[in-house]
Amino acid sequence: MKKTRFSDNQIVNILKQAEQGVPITELCREHNISQSTFYNWRSKYGGMDASLIARLKELEIENARLKKMYADECLKSDILQDAMTKKW
Repeated sequence: MKKTRFSDNQIVNILKQAEQGVPITELCREHNISQSTFYNWRSKYGGMDASLIARLKELEIENARLKKMYADECLKSDILQDAMTKKW
């Protein structure tokens, strides 16, 4: 996963500032982020607090690990199937 330069608390604070009525263009200029980054954060983390964001990131890492394990096991299974179907 790509490392961000903003912590979970910073993202939550930026989103809370926007909810309080601070213009989005001003927020983006102040924190040196693009508007698309802000809207991506809002769609992904809107309504969450820092602990929920941290849990979401942990689950994403675990999911990636499990997907890799599944892909490895499928590859092993395919190799075994190919070896078993060959006629000696």
